[in-house]
Amino acid sequence: MDVHDPRPPEDSGLVVRDLAVSYGPVLALRGVSLNVPRGAIVTVLGGNGAGKSTLLRAVSGTLRFQRGGITAGEISFDRTRLSGAATSAVVAGGVVQVPEGRRVFARMTVEENLRAGALGARDRRSAAGARQDVLKLFPVLAERARQRAGLLSGGEQQMLAIGRALMARPRMLLLDEPTLGLAPMMAARIADTVREINAQGTTVLLVEQNAAMALSLASYAYVLEVGEVVLSGPAAELAESDEVRRRYLGIEDDPEIAPASATSVAAAPAERPVLARWSA
Repeated sequence: MDVHDPRPPEDSGLVVRDLAVSYGPVLALRGVSLNVPRGAIVTVLGGNGAGKSTLLRAVSGTLRFQRGGITAGEISFDRTRLSGAATSAVVAGGVVQVPEGRRVFARMTVEENLRAGALGARDRRSAAGARQDVLKLFPVLAERARQRAGLLSGGEQQMLAIGRALMARPRMLLLDEPTLGLAPMMAARIADTVREINAQGTTVLLVEQNAAMALSLASYAYVLEVGEVVLSGPAAELAESDEVRRRYLGIEDDPEIAPASATSVAAAPAERPVLARWSA
């Protein structure tokens, strides 16, 4: 695993190259490159302020709503340029974001929220088909169709936020902290839903504070630190990295296990990838 530029094969899907993003004088991302191949789930890990949400906003074209902007680099999806495109054009191109904090239209009903997600649909038949698929995925939304979204539980609101995004028939879904604030059982249900959405052919870029869950879902992962990619590789390999285990999975080395001798350490290959920039 190469710390500097480990990328999955570049075929189709999302490609981000040397991306820099600023909020006024504040540089939030610098030199960020990543690939999300078509049909894959790729996750981005990192602490608060690392730039994860900024990355998703750059892809979805919503930076301008936060007074941010792309200052360098390129973003494309299926070889169509997205960097600098209006949010409506990004959605029309098949990329839809589910923002952190759910952000449903609280005073509107569940049904009205779903209709809002289909505003860009080309015809009514497409919208009706998308609605059927969403209600099949989330049967509880059919039961709550006439209820105001603000009265739903946190888990139900997250289902509605995802369902609203799916009404646009996206080819790629950007998920920002979908299990934040949810009980473990509901978080597991959302994880199962992400798997199902991906199994049906939708590519997923996942930002998630539950690193164990994210790494179990994804095939590839990137770690952001202070706006830069500092580590990336197959998700299973990152799950075995001492730094990732310690920082994001809460797993410490067993202090009762005696350290290996210098000779055995020198002779044996490293079992887990280590990032030199992170100190123990």
